[in-house]
Amino acid sequence: MLDLRPNCECCDRDLPADSAEARICTFECTFCASCADGVLGGRCPNCSGELVARPRRPEHMLSRFPASTRRVLRPDGCQGKR
Repeated sequence: MLDLRPNCECCDRDLPADSAEARICTFECTFCASCADGVLGGRCPNCSGELVARPRRPEHMLSRFPASTRRVLRPDGCQGKR
C-alpha cells in the first residue's frame, strides 16, 4: 500500500492525501508538481526513476488506511539534483 507521504522532499510543501499536486517514484519518494516538473525534470533525485502523479486514496478509505504523517526532507533540498 502506498505510504502517501505528507510533504515534498525538496521544498517541504504540504501534500495532503487528496492532493493532485503530489508526484512519486517507484520507491514512493514524494515531491510536489512544481519541484518534480521544474528543478528535477521529472526524475527522482534519489533513484533517477520517473516521477508520476501519485494516486489519490478515496476519502472513505483514509480512516481505515490513513496517510503517513512521517515527513521526509532532503537536507540540502533539490537544487541542481538531477
